[in-house]
Amino acid sequence: MLREFKEFAMRGNVVDMAVGIIIGAAFGKIVSSMVNDVVMPVVGMFTGGVDFTEYYINLSGGEYASLAAAKEAGAATVNVGVFINTVIDFVIVAFVIFILIKQMNRLERKKIEEPAKAPPPPRQELLLEEIRDLLKTR
Repeated sequence: MLREFKEFAMRGNVVDMAVGIIIGAAFGKIVSSMVNDVVMPVVGMFTGGVDFTEYYINLSGGEYASLAAAKEAGAATVNVGVFINTVIDFVIVAFVIFILIKQMNRLERKKIEEPAKAPPPPRQELLLEEIRDLLKTR
């Protein structure tokens, strides 16, 4: 059983998948930073300086100055702004992956479109053709 597990774990596609997951996690942090630190401040500027992460619906009925204050008080909240940031994260990641896959497919198509040269006929066929041509001339 241990040998079977070792064979499974060392397959190329399992290792490739693990590398992809690790890179994806790191890429997710980059995208989150880009959304929170680059995109959302620009969007906030166009919306009058509003920070989307502070958009929330208070279900507890109390008044709180910020989402952090509501969370600290233990109030039940629907965090609409955090959800908006997460949706923007997803859209950016999906777009980047789309562009990446599109480019990979384009490169793959170029490989396929290049016609492969026909290999030269075997030496035996060449000799047989010569014999045939010699017999025709007789």
